[in-house]
Amino acid sequence: MRTLVKNEFAKNFEKYDCLLAPTSPNVAFDIGSKINNPLEMYLADLCTVPVNIAGLPGISVPCGVNSEKMPIGFQLIGKAFGEETILNAAYAYEQKAKFREHYKPEFRS
Repeated sequence: MRTLVKNEFAKNFEKYDCLLAPTSPNVAFDIGSKINNPLEMYLADLCTVPVNIAGLPGISVPCGVNSEKMPIGFQLIGKAFGEETILNAAYAYEQKAKFREHYKPEFRS
């Protein structure tokens, strides 16, 4: 299975330097709110699992918030040993979007 996942990513990297994908299928949830439901916690990682299986570098970047001010992010995925590419792309996005100037994180318990 790992080989199939790696091969599919490799096909995309023949054409693209990095891939952009959701970090999670849902917005962030309150700390501790899913502790009694391990399946829901696992499903929150659904979008990052293929990247981990393939052994590729990835970085999650905040890109917005929902109506309840919960953060939304995307991930940039790079080819093997492509950390420099995704870090540069993430930095360029953050400099242009200025997310932290518009949204300050609030920690709730």
